[in-house]
Amino acid sequence: MNASTPPASRAFAFDTEFDEAGDYTPVVRPGRSLSAAEVERVKAAAYAEGERSAVARAEQQQADALADIAAAARMAFSALAAVAHEHRAASADLALACAEKIAGAALVGLPQAPVTAALEALSREIEGCPRLMARVSPDSQERVQAALDQTAQAIGFPGQIRAMADEAMAAAAFVLDWGDGRAAYDPDIAKQRVSDALSAALAAEGLHAEPLIPATDS
Repeated sequence: MNASTPPASRAFAFDTEFDEAGDYTPVVRPGRSLSAAEVERVKAAAYAEGERSAVARAEQQQADALADIAAAARMAFSALAAVAHEHRAASADLALACAEKIAGAALVGLPQAPVTAALEALSREIEGCPRLMARVSPDSQERVQAALDQTAQAIGFPGQIRAMADEAMAAAAFVLDWGDGRAAYDPDIAKQRVSDALSAALAAEGLHAEPLIPATDS
């Protein structure tokens, strides 16, 4: 093309035509028809997009449902842990009450048992002591004296043992005094110590104890 040659003219098409009154009428272009293959491709793409949307919605609904189930399970486990803790505390109280009844009955029938058991346990401590005094309740003085004499002979204690009545002593309570040392027992104090220890154990255990029913392998 020569530099002096003017550029070729370019045709313009107008989509809108105006009449003499100034009204306009848009020109309707002929629509493009799709082939059968193109229609199938469009249908397949639309179907795939719809399927992906449905799957995404279902997955989101599933995730939401699982989150709700997890939250409900956590609440249920917390409630079960609280119920289990209350059950343990109630069971412990019941066991303690039963033990108190059994021990009380045993001490009434055998008030000399605690002091003779203490004497046997202290046999090495009182070895060589010339005298041992035992303060006990007036109701059990005679029985304790006889039991102490028998126990002293059994353990080979050569000293003198004397059981003295003390109005301040509860049934089965005693105080042993051998000069170089002493030992005492009070069933009411012992019961309170057991109760305090049990309460402390339950408080320390709290809601994190082992399950009441152990899991079994399926």
